[in-house]
Amino acid sequence: MLTKTSIAACLVVLSVGLVEPAGAQQKSLGGHVGFGFPLVTDSGGTVTTIADFFQMSLPVGITVNGSGRMYFDLEFVPLVVDRPRQVNLTVNPGILWRVGHGFSIGSRIGFDVNSPQFGITPLLVKSWPIEHSFFTAYFIEADFVTRFNRPSSGPATNPFTFNMVFGLGF
Repeated sequence: MLTKTSIAACLVVLSVGLVEPAGAQQKSLGGHVGFGFPLVTDSGGTVTTIADFFQMSLPVGITVNGSGRMYFDLEFVPLVVDRPRQVNLTVNPGILWRVGHGFSIGSRIGFDVNSPQFGITPLLVKSWPIEHSFFTAYFIEADFVTRFNRPSSGPATNPFTFNMVFGLGF
């Protein structure tokens, strides 16, 4: 039986094949760290904001840059929930494109570990370079998190969340 984690691992392996083979062009490996806040969520017709239900994510990502504008980004996102106190994990592999002037657009596939939720996360990133530092850029990211929730008991919901992430790239 396939689990969400094994499906995520398969997608990562398949996605890495989208990047040209080593030696064809100069490649670089990077990453990012940050913190994010789900500002507004609509789940099953109920709208909540960060003031109603505080959560904070701590994304950590690995980025494989190709020779062109496209790059592969694998993100692990622990989400700290205030009440009831818990930590959830989302695995987010994705493809993004640099569109110029520090902007990137793309989408990630989200797999919520130990949850019946999965979905897509279209996003927009704006970054600014940092010189003479281990960190190469700081960024702000707008995520449009769409999940499909199919619990074994209870009604199906399709939550949508607008999330803002602030972080540093290296």
